[in-house]
Amino acid sequence: MPAQLSLNSLEYQAEQQVIAFTAAVDYDSFSSFAERLCQALDCRVIEKQWGADRHQWLLDFEDTYLELHYEDYGQVSWLTAKSHHPQSAEVLVFLLGLMRPYLQAKRSLS
Repeated sequence: MPAQLSLNSLEYQAEQQVIAFTAAVDYDSFSSFAERLCQALDCRVIEKQWGADRHQWLLDFEDTYLELHYEDYGQVSWLTAKSHHPQSAEVLVFLLGLMRPYLQAKRSLS
């Protein structure tokens, strides 16, 4: 497991073919976090784009192109397939399984 990779929430939205997640990152630390995430998912980074409050990376996972997004305003990230078809949905479900071990259990305050 890559060091210091931790997710606060993780959700698969099947109809939209999106994995939405949050982590303790901000705009400036996203690149480092995303590199660790790509390593954990065995994805190859093809392209990186960023703007005033967003990051968008193009990834390759076993010939399936994925988009990794981060929006600073909502501090939310999401991973989606570049094209929506049954094979890309299967890839996303597989990647969701790889991400689950990094999900931190919520602790009760009681």
